[in-house]
Amino acid sequence: MKVFEIDGSTLTLALFTDVTNSKELLELMQAGTLEPEVTFLNASLIQIFSQIIQRCGISESSTYILVARFGSYVDEMKAIEKLVRGNEIDLEELIGRANQAQIQKHYKIPGPELGISSLADSITCRIAARDAL
Repeated sequence: MKVFEIDGSTLTLALFTDVTNSKELLELMQAGTLEPEVTFLNASLIQIFSQIIQRCGISESSTYILVARFGSYVDEMKAIEKLVRGNEIDLEELIGRANQAQIQKHYKIPGPELGISSLADSITCRIAARDAL
């Protein structure tokens, strides 16, 4: 678990692999059982941290999940972590485990573009362009 201080508030993140109950977690989110500050994310689609607010949601078959909670205390996050049946791993592994093929497909990044730009730069450009429109 890692806590980030942002403008007087907190963002707490925990990264899990080998998750076996993603269907149950998805149902909790859809039913509105969890606080609105809590979200489960498909970690394989996250290349850069700014995507946390862009890519939300998991599927019933997700096994690699990033748990995010805004404005939380460590005790509150620990309660959420107990819901996840999986192995917590170091947050530093997030970038190295990203599924580049899925990310390229999602953001429509052709292979030749990566010859002149990094994946993170290509994603950032697309997010900025989308925000500008």
